[in-house]
Amino acid sequence: MEKPAAPVEKLVDVREMSRILNVPVSWLYERTRLGTIPCIRIGKYVRFEPLEVLAFFRKQRAE
Repeated sequence: MEKPAAPVEKLVDVREMSRILNVPVSWLYERTRLGTIPCIRIGKYVRFEPLEVLAFFRKQRAE
């Protein structure tokens, strides 16, 4: 019997992530271009795991 797959967090696009973070879309695109924010690239598309991005910024704030 196979083990059940781990739950997968829904990926969001740049617009949705900008709403979550309350930042401009252009700011988010710039950070992805610079590689300073965790993202997933699927061909020409950029997607984000919201919990991972929020954890990244919480860690930055703590340092």
